[in-house]
Amino acid sequence: MKKKRKAKIRDFFFSFGKAQISAFLGGLFDFIIYTIGIQVLGFTAYISNIVSGSLGAVVNFMINRYWTFESTKVPVGRQLAKFVVVVIGSIFLKSIGIFFLVDYLSLNPYYAKIIVEILVSLGFNFLMQKYWVFRK
Repeated sequence: MKKKRKAKIRDFFFSFGKAQISAFLGGLFDFIIYTIGIQVLGFTAYISNIVSGSLGAVVNFMINRYWTFESTKVPVGRQLAKFVVVVIGSIFLKSIGIFFLVDYLSLNPYYAKIIVEILVSLGFNFLMQKYWVFRK
């Protein structure tokens, strides 16, 4: 019983680490698009976040399906539908957070993005993806 519990804990932290690498890569892509949206296209911070979050989600889904959670036996359409629900929730939470930090607290939009990304990624995205989207 102890070995099984230790293995579950080890597997949780291993998948957590892989998910953080995936989130970093998706987040890096997201941040580049976010910056282009603000500086080149003239979008507001929260509109740029919606665009960048959507594109970053595509990168994140592919990495998570094939590498992080190695969950390729479930049909891609079923996972993608669940993933879209999580992404919509994530973008909603991030956009509200960025809007609040930038428009009400006058925080730099780049710092706001980083703060909100970390909070939502750790507290919402990982848990939803591990236990709902890519659950084996």
